[in-house]
Amino acid sequence: MLACPECESDLALADQPKTNEIVECGGCAVELEVLTVDPVQVGLAPEVEEDWGE
Repeated sequence: MLACPECESDLALADQPKTNEIVECGGCAVELEVLTVDPVQVGLAPEVEEDWGE
């Protein structure tokens, strides 16, 4: 079982998570990105930035 890096709640992930998959913490609703799958590690997902047509 993994813990959320933000609130330390237990995270429920799919049996076979995929690298770069975005998951949401059930405790604090922060978006997390699966960084590695062996071993499974998650980190805060990057914020989506607007490009304003550039």
